[in-house]
Amino acid sequence: MPFSKSSAIFWFIASLWMCLYFSYEAAPNIRFDLREVPIVIGGLYLGIGPLASLAVILIRYFYGVNQGFYFTLGFYVPLAITLWKLYPWFWKQGPRRRIGFSVSLTFLISVLTVVPLGYLQPRSNWVDVYFAYMAVPPLGVFMISYSIEFVIKNLHMYQQLIKAEKLQAVEQMGAAISHEIRNPLTAAIGFVQLLQESSISAAKRNQYLSLVKDELKSAERVIQDYLTFSKPALEYVEEVNVKKELRHVINVLQPLANQFSVEIIAEFAVVGTIQGNRQKFHQCFLNLIKNAIESMPDGGILTIETDYSEKQIDIRIKDTGCGMNKEQLKRLGEPYYSTKGSKGTGLGMMVSYGIIRALNGSIRVQSGIGEGTEFMITFPTSLPSFKNERF
Repeated sequence: MPFSKSSAIFWFIASLWMCLYFSYEAAPNIRFDLREVPIVIGGLYLGIGPLASLAVILIRYFYGVNQGFYFTLGFYVPLAITLWKLYPWFWKQGPRRRIGFSVSLTFLISVLTVVPLGYLQPRSNWVDVYFAYMAVPPLGVFMISYSIEFVIKNLHMYQQLIKAEKLQAVEQMGAAISHEIRNPLTAAIGFVQLLQESSISAAKRNQYLSLVKDELKSAERVIQDYLTFSKPALEYVEEVNVKKELRHVINVLQPLANQFSVEIIAEFAVVGTIQGNRQKFHQCFLNLIKNAIESMPDGGILTIETDYSEKQIDIRIKDTGCGMNKEQLKRLGEPYYSTKGSKGTGLGMMVSYGIIRALNGSIRVQSGIGEGTEFMITFPTSLPSFKNERF
């Protein structure tokens, strides 16, 4: 519930007081009010029937001890016990039955209230009496009860939707991780079986052991990439020169760019440093720039620019590749989602997004089919007081 039960009790008692305070005095000692509405709603939906009935009796006491007070005392004490007994049963019913029962109980209370009025005030205006007690309270309870059930239904639907989305995400994540880990483990198992043969030479044994080691490291990288995404953290914070490190990444990927006939245009600000980790920085932009190059299989232009200000550093990576549609943009960075189909695992982009978050940065992407893609990554400028701080 969006509020505590104590708060609900307070507001229900306040509403009872308002119903009695703004009552209509049809005759001496005869008052028309809507006390049944908060009594029924509070008693059935919150289980505060005894407390609400006691509040009615106490409030009515301040209006004078007379026939009306004794009638209130004799009527609401049994009602309090009845509501207390009905509360557990009430919540076992369906929404429609709860609404119908609330309205029916209110109508019954109205009837039991009208009957004694004939003895207390035989000449009162019965048109007002019937309208005040037989029509208005049941209608009010119906409106409030229906609203409560509507809100409860929407909350249940919302909770079920969240649960379904979580289960779907867990299923997709589990399937993707198991697929990525199974491949190197299957290869490692095959080499282990070969190692069990007694006829293999020492050279072959060492070769197989080296391959097993490489496959196990591959499986470890998959797990590490997942941890980087789910809980990104930097073991060591240092000052990173953005221009220098981007130059390093471009030099590493220059052979791949030549292979794809991609021209890289770099325009960097003269200065610009951030607080981060050079290894993670390399890993992030290796993934982003490599994806940009591979999106231009027939060649193209890749532009990498930086813009420095006192508060932030903007890094712009724009390609002239095939681009992405709105659905692909929406899912970009999701765990194990790749725009490369069977050729990609989605690990690279997933890890890049996690590293950017770990560096307190943000990323924006603009793209269109046939228009290329532009990544805008923003980092806060470095603060010297954090230099070489371990955490």
